[in-house]
Amino acid sequence: MKEGDFINFFPDYADTGVVYHVACITDLSRILKQGIKYNDKMTYNSMYLDFHKFISSFKPDNIPDWVRREKAIFASLNYKSNHYWHSHTVVMSVKVDEDKCWVANENLANKLYEPFILKDVKSFEIANEYLIREGKKIVEEYWNTSLSFSENLKVRRDKEKGYDAEVLIFHDIKPEDITILRIISDHKVMTVEECLKLYKGE
Repeated sequence: MKEGDFINFFPDYADTGVVYHVACITDLSRILKQGIKYNDKMTYNSMYLDFHKFISSFKPDNIPDWVRREKAIFASLNYKSNHYWHSHTVVMSVKVDEDKCWVANENLANKLYEPFILKDVKSFEIANEYLIREGKKIVEEYWNTSLSFSENLKVRRDKEKGYDAEVLIFHDIKPEDITILRIISDHKVMTVEECLKLYKGE
């Protein structure tokens, strides 16, 4: 294996033509009926909107106007075989329009989420100094290393070491384009079949 390669949890996009979206199990019934929209989760406004706007505020002019992080549904091209899953979630495959997707390095965005939130918390105000000192540089790298979904399929930046590719999807996802792959509990990662057998007592 070359440096940066890792064992995928799911087959590669070249074989499946799908990307992967994780949602809270409490959202599953609505998702199966109505599909997925960028702002259809309760946490969108309370946890992420201002952060997305912060990232977008540094977007360079060479990135298309339609790429606005605050308008994106987030997905992954794949996961490492030893990926740590959050409990009480569901992993779904989704079909996307490649021309309406963008790819960026989630590792860079994640460096800024905690200081962005903590800057307004008593005793953590120094986090604002970190954002001023490091934030712009990190966000600039985030955008400068991002690329269109189609271009990424040519260069496969998502397979580079340290590049945790997040797929920004800029269209609604219809119910018929969604397939449940895994149910994540506190103790198990289950396929739909395994989950149903467990509840049947088999």
